[in-house]
Amino acid sequence: MQYRNGKATELFDKVYDRLCSASLAGFSVLVMTFLYLPVLILIVFSFNDDRSLTLPLTGFTLRWYVSLFSNADLLAAIYNSFYVALIATSITLVIGVPAAIALDRLEFPGKTVFRRLVLLPIALPGVITGVSMLNLFKLMGMNLSLETVILGHATGLVSIVVTQVFARLQRVNRSVEEVSADLGARPYQTFFFITLPNIKTAIIGSALLSFTVSFDEIPVTFFLTGRENTLPMYIWSTLRRGITPEINAVGTLIVLSSLVLIIVSVRMLRDTDKR
Repeated sequence: MQYRNGKATELFDKVYDRLCSASLAGFSVLVMTFLYLPVLILIVFSFNDDRSLTLPLTGFTLRWYVSLFSNADLLAAIYNSFYVALIATSITLVIGVPAAIALDRLEFPGKTVFRRLVLLPIALPGVITGVSMLNLFKLMGMNLSLETVILGHATGLVSIVVTQVFARLQRVNRSVEEVSADLGARPYQTFFFITLPNIKTAIIGSALLSFTVSFDEIPVTFFLTGRENTLPMYIWSTLRRGITPEINAVGTLIVLSSLVLIIVSVRMLRDTDKR
């Protein structure tokens, strides 16, 4: 009797485990569908021959991509977005990496308060940051332009670099740096040959994240931009007249570019971990 009960319990456990696995797999599929179905629809309609975004699809075409590359205003907006994101990311790295090193290696008055305040720009709503920066630039007599957008983006993105690099520095083995110094290496040699390789993945990851956030930023850009549009602002202004196939085409290109960046970053991080 006990043997039969044991077999029944074992069978019940197996069925229960399979049901849990199937439920978890089904839930995962639903989540992935919820996240990526809109992206898939965007890509599919970028190749639809009909200008109206309705089903069924009428045919396959590449003319919306040709139209995209012949749209001077759209190309200018894409260039402006890359320019803003690239310069803003560079500024955040120049400021954020030394700040993270200072927080990790130095002791100074107000260190704890400074560490907390670093998180404030990214925690504030973009509208608040945009209005605050707008008031500052008006008081300084600065005209709104792409450069003011860059400064506004960099203000919020510095916290991303600082937090990511600081977290990685906390895991760096200090004894390796001490050995480097004992063997006669100068501080800059220890940094470039010991510290920097250990935090390189954090720098790359924070740079990619900062670039992505800056490229897609709307609230801060809305308040600080001048006559020149970035891509999100161009899309936002165009959507007031309805979704166009050119917007789907540029969205598809951005998705593919993001996918390439993700693959490259993962490969770089994997190679670094192997070394």
